[in-house]
Amino acid sequence: MHSLKNTVLLIGNLGKDPELKKLDGGNSVAKFSLATNETYKNAKGEKVTSTQWHNCILWGKTAELANTWLKKGKEIAARGKVTYSTYEDKDGKVRYTTEIVIDEFTMLGPKPAN
Repeated sequence: MHSLKNTVLLIGNLGKDPELKKLDGGNSVAKFSLATNETYKNAKGEKVTSTQWHNCILWGKTAELANTWLKKGKEIAARGKVTYSTYEDKDGKVRYTTEIVIDEFTMLGPKPAN
């Protein structure tokens, strides 16, 4: 059960193309947003869809694969972990971020046309 600690599985659609950066030392990092939707009926019986946006980050070969294969709107299943961090903005205010560090993804939906 140790491998289940801080594990997240998301199925959703990319909100934008991955942004790949090559870092000093040769490592790669990619970032994109992922939208997950939940549909339910409210108290009036009306169908409601709630969308949650997740900031995703990928490292190394996984980042490079995402940059090659993933595009805005593509549906994927992603596994990773939740990370939290803080930083100080240019005005001196402390800001908080939450990211999903993805270590594995699978493309879903129809195959792209050649």
